[in-house]
Amino acid sequence: MEEKPFAMALKRREKFFILLAFIAFAIFLFDLLYYAPQSRKVVTLKEAVNAADLKLDELGLLSRGIETAEAEIARLEAELKGLNERTLKGEEFRAFLRHLAGESDPLQMKVISLIPSEEKILPPGEPKRTVPQESKRVTVQMVLHSTFSKLEAYLKGIEELPFLVRVDGLQIERVDEIRPLLKVTVELKMVIVSL
Repeated sequence: MEEKPFAMALKRREKFFILLAFIAFAIFLFDLLYYAPQSRKVVTLKEAVNAADLKLDELGLLSRGIETAEAEIARLEAELKGLNERTLKGEEFRAFLRHLAGESDPLQMKVISLIPSEEKILPPGEPKRTVPQESKRVTVQMVLHSTFSKLEAYLKGIEELPFLVRVDGLQIERVDEIRPLLKVTVELKMVIVSL
């Protein structure tokens, strides 16, 4: 009789272990057949979401870059339109000389030398025969004897001329022979459009 309870206890233990083995096998099958593939899909989807987020960030940067470029183009077009409105076609050099004559004052500013030189400008890719308007880049080298305040007024007046003039070089020297005036060497560049 003592053997029966021991045998029953083994049967209960066996049943318990079989039940535990069945549960472990069920968990293993669940993990193998459902959880692991779903985990891989989740990881793949997360990677795809991260890649899509990176592409969205790139597209956002590109769109901001395009907006900035469009704003810059609009600003440059407005500036070009303003310059075209300011330009006197074919009258640039006369206006420059009138301004120089108006500012020249023998007591405060004397023009010692004025050397213009020109270079034709052709639009890129167009042969000489098809250009309807000829443009020239004129470089003017001047030597002046002037007071500092008169030179300042003259250079500020250049900004108000009806065309674009660029100061490429400016050298101011104090020379004892011409005191109280200063020796000024100025290099100016302008574009002249012939009609």
